[in-house]
Amino acid sequence: MKTFRLFIGGDWCDPAGGKWFDSIEPYTGRPWARIPHGGPEDVEAAVAAARHAFEQGDWARTNATTRGRLLRRLGDLLRDQGEEIARIEARDNGKRLAEALPQFRYLPEWLYYYGGLADKVEGAVIPLDIPDVFNFTRYEPLGVVAAITPWNSPVMLMLWKLAPALAAGNTLVVKPSEHASASTLAFMELVQQAGFPPGVVNVVTGFADGAGEPLVSHPDVAKVTFTGSVNGGRAVNRTAADQLKPVTLELGGKSPQIVFADANLDNAVNGVLSGLFLSNGQTCVAGSRILVQEEIAPEFEQRLVGALADLRMGDPSDPATRIGPIANEMQFDTILGFLDSAKAEGAELVVGGHRATRPGCEEGWFVEPTVYRNVRPDMRIAREEIFGPVAGMMTFTDEAEAVAMANDSPFGLAAGVWTENIRLAHRMAASLKCGTVYINTYRSVSMMSPAGGYKLSGIGRENGQEMIREFLQVKSVWINNAEVVPNPFA
Repeated sequence: MKTFRLFIGGDWCDPAGGKWFDSIEPYTGRPWARIPHGGPEDVEAAVAAARHAFEQGDWARTNATTRGRLLRRLGDLLRDQGEEIARIEARDNGKRLAEALPQFRYLPEWLYYYGGLADKVEGAVIPLDIPDVFNFTRYEPLGVVAAITPWNSPVMLMLWKLAPALAAGNTLVVKPSEHASASTLAFMELVQQAGFPPGVVNVVTGFADGAGEPLVSHPDVAKVTFTGSVNGGRAVNRTAADQLKPVTLELGGKSPQIVFADANLDNAVNGVLSGLFLSNGQTCVAGSRILVQEEIAPEFEQRLVGALADLRMGDPSDPATRIGPIANEMQFDTILGFLDSAKAEGAELVVGGHRATRPGCEEGWFVEPTVYRNVRPDMRIAREEIFGPVAGMMTFTDEAEAVAMANDSPFGLAAGVWTENIRLAHRMAASLKCGTVYINTYRSVSMMSPAGGYKLSGIGRENGQEMIREFLQVKSVWINNAEVVPNPFA
């Protein structure tokens, strides 16, 4: 088995407690790598290294143009060496290699984009109404940023945080999920090669109580950016609130895909496949609530079931595989629990609904692609995030009912709308209470467009030109140009 080490202060090191834990390969259910079991001492060392780099090291003297150049160099390295990290990530979390490789080919764009923005952040001269006083603003970095990332796309979601944070001049301590830490540690080799000063980026692996909580609560951490579950986000927010430190939280979703009667059904089916089953449902924007106008529901269901029947399951490294394993045993058990709940609550099973037992799926954590019909809005599979390949179909009669059903959720991350009526599309975009609306597409993403959610789906946004300001603070500077400062008591 491969043994990974912590990355702190520009060096590879063993965890202070001398412990490692096994990372389990989802396809085989067997250990394949040893991950450092980091604890409070390691967090302390990482934060100290990040603070030193921010306040006193070479990074503190690096100007914005140079920061941008380093980020672009890191992008070049990821472009040239990303395939190996993609293979590590696919083995670690079960992502299909056919999905991981294209994702990693696109990831350098985040580093190029924010590398280009690094020296484009400008303050302003304020036209005051006070004579002889000159006022301007400066945007300054926050300091040490804690970035906590999930297991479904560890490197991508780390770069959503790392690229703007470093472009703004901050330093970083990354804590990846204990279920998929290997690719994040492998990426640090590129950070070394790019020439970032020691301490600018650090990685501490481990569990929430030993590494995550001490990192969030550390008084020298100026901001926390987190992607994960609602419960995890609540815990982060509570801990950060004690020190009034800002947070960005990208949390769960229960996103609807709304199919109107005039939609191109082939496109809509492909959108559902992309929005839910392409990633095995293991994405925050998974479109797992399928709302179909009642007059086309039977035909849409028939086409969707037909499309699912042709999907091959098995080894995620095989290019022919269309559905891979669930990323970890905990999530696998959670999904099976939702299937039991759906049966108990009376959802009508159309296809799937059980652990996969096909050839090639005997050892890993595989769940059959599952579709239920006649799902009620009060059922667990309609209310809670499953994070698995499980769709619940419901029907609606008209636009008003579609909007009401779509918005009847504690989440508000994304929604999909399938229609050929452009006026209807614009009305739906305005009416849906969520951070992203997809019209005749689903799950598109770009470094140029903000991502985030309403309601329980989070706080703040990631990506886009303005998001670099999430990692900056503004300072107002006042200069008196008058020859005499008057006595205030005269």
